[in-house]
Amino acid sequence: MRLQPTFVLIAVVSSCRSVPAPTKAPSGPATGVMAGYRVPGDDEIPAGQIGASIRRGRGLLSATRDSLPDHVGNKLRCTSCHLGEGTRPNSSPWIGVYSRFPQYRSRNDRVNLIEDRINDCFLRSMNGTALELGGRDMADIVAYMAFLSKGVAPPGEVEGQGFKKMKVLVGDTGRGRLTYVSQCARCHGASGEGTPNPDPNAVPRDYPPLWGSQSFNIGAGMARLQTAASFVRYNMPFDRPGTLTDQEAFDVAAYIVTRSRPDYPAKAEDWPKGDAPSDVAYPIKAARAKPR
Repeated sequence: MRLQPTFVLIAVVSSCRSVPAPTKAPSGPATGVMAGYRVPGDDEIPAGQIGASIRRGRGLLSATRDSLPDHVGNKLRCTSCHLGEGTRPNSSPWIGVYSRFPQYRSRNDRVNLIEDRINDCFLRSMNGTALELGGRDMADIVAYMAFLSKGVAPPGEVEGQGFKKMKVLVGDTGRGRLTYVSQCARCHGASGEGTPNPDPNAVPRDYPPLWGSQSFNIGAGMARLQTAASFVRYNMPFDRPGTLTDQEAFDVAAYIVTRSRPDYPAKAEDWPKGDAPSDVAYPIKAARAKPR
């Protein structure tokens, strides 16, 4: 008998409640792990169908295009941005994310379930189509995120979540192009097309396209300057993260986000109250709120 998705999620969450609070790991560049940030080990994955659901969810997020080809319209994987299978700080990790939903999001002016947020990424970052809300694929993905949130009580706030806030700088696309050529092109290609990793056993298995028809669309969070700059500053180059300056990160981010990429037709409906962030580079129907 097939285990219903709802039961899987209830069981995963129930199993998390008995787990002690996360231990604090030492901070510093040697570990890359921040205080109050804990990644559950594989030995904590329960046996049986619940564990199978968690493992399958991780697989779907790590090999998204291969596993869900009908829902992905580019050459990215969910873990192209959520590094380390969603466990690396400051790359929008999934640690604690399950405990932060439901949450209000100004981008669509409503309270979202975690399933809504996942589908938003499929539509924007993956330039694809939404998953069935009651289907196995969605249930397994949420099960993995629930597992990574073990011991994190609502509202699910942990250090290292999201993308680290930075002082906003003016990016120079000319300087950014030079930084891209010297620091990024060896992995992402001269034209931002992405390249396969020459080592078939390495992680990541490929380096994703940063612009063009096979990259994230204009409505994706990574298409925003401040998001892209933070991701670059604290996570790139992949083998030497943190070696770029703040200005270099803003420069190369400005270069990347101004390249061509797929459109997102529904983008004009974003931020219906007019409270779009300043780095959203497309027009919306609602009048933007005046800065205070």
